[in-house]
Amino acid sequence: MHTRKRIELIIEKMAYKRAGRIFESVNVSGYTVIPALAGYGNGNKWQRDQDISGSRDMVMIVSICDAETAEKALEQMSSLLGEHVGVITISDVTVMRPERF
Repeated sequence: MHTRKRIELIIEKMAYKRAGRIFESVNVSGYTVIPALAGYGNGNKWQRDQDISGSRDMVMIVSICDAETAEKALEQMSSLLGEHVGVITISDVTVMRPERF
């Protein structure tokens, strides 16, 4: 078993392509974008599809990578989070096939 970093980014849907480009630019081997249905934070509730334009919809992006790559991604993600509503978490995970991450 091998330890890697799991990055979870919840961000406005309109920013997910930019987040993907950041992951790709630091050579993350992959990521998954998942629609977020609803949530609560900062004293506000939100729900997908309440806004006709979809501009307030959120997604979660999940990626697993080595610590060095995670650090590079986080450096660039800070500017993205300065421009969009979002939160990012990092955790240690154990993987069985380290060559994939």
